[in-house]
Amino acid sequence: MPHPPATANLSSMGRGFEVIAALSELARSSGVGASVTAVAERLGRDRSQVSRTLAALDRRGYVTRQPHRGYRLAWRWYAEAQEITELRLRTEGLTILDELADEVGESCFIGVLRGADTVTIVESVPPASRMIGSWIGRAYPADCSDAGQAVLWDADDDEVRDVFAVATFDGAGPRAPRSVDEFLARLDSARERGFAIVDEEAEAGLYSVSAPVRDFRFEVVAAVQIVGERAALIDRTSELGERCRTAAGRLSSALGVPSSD
Repeated sequence: MPHPPATANLSSMGRGFEVIAALSELARSSGVGASVTAVAERLGRDRSQVSRTLAALDRRGYVTRQPHRGYRLAWRWYAEAQEITELRLRTEGLTILDELADEVGESCFIGVLRGADTVTIVESVPPASRMIGSWIGRAYPADCSDAGQAVLWDADDDEVRDVFAVATFDGAGPRAPRSVDEFLARLDSARERGFAIVDEEAEAGLYSVSAPVRDFRFEVVAAVQIVGERAALIDRTSELGERCRTAAGRLSSALGVPSSD
């Protein structure tokens, strides 16, 4: 997250982050800003202390005070938070992927959505893997990629149709979806299951599980994937799915999602 203001009114990064997180949650639920009282009640903290913190954040351009005396996050905060989110996806993500790959003995990736494609931004490939070359920076159609369902986890049907407006649905795999309706049906099944399964959709013999990664706004920004040969992974689906969800949850926490504990 951005460096805290150099002021006595905002005495710690933790205090500023808590206020920003609470303000973000309140704004997301209401669609507008939030009052000092509402933020203080959300945090269970003294109103005057929260007021001083918000005033300091306002001076630094991270929040904006509105005419009705409420506050909302400023564009500066979103811009800097986006930069830090992308950095942490790569740094924290690599650490988490290395641990995951070591645990499961399979290749692990982090993918993001770019238009109608997914792009790999982090990978961890065990020495015993038969994968040749790197997937970093390579795009693949989201309708049949290992990360496609997970990165569209929260999208409604209309949003998914917009993403695939120009998609051809001619994936190379024998089990690739052949229409947006077929993709949506698989996405619904994945949500019920808690993780996505891509079974020979990208290519014959390839199998993967994936789970969504969220940022401090609780928005899906990436997917963690475990990918390997179908014969080796299919009987481990439940185990790998849960490990993938755990890794995605750890990365989400690193991006600012509060722990559910």
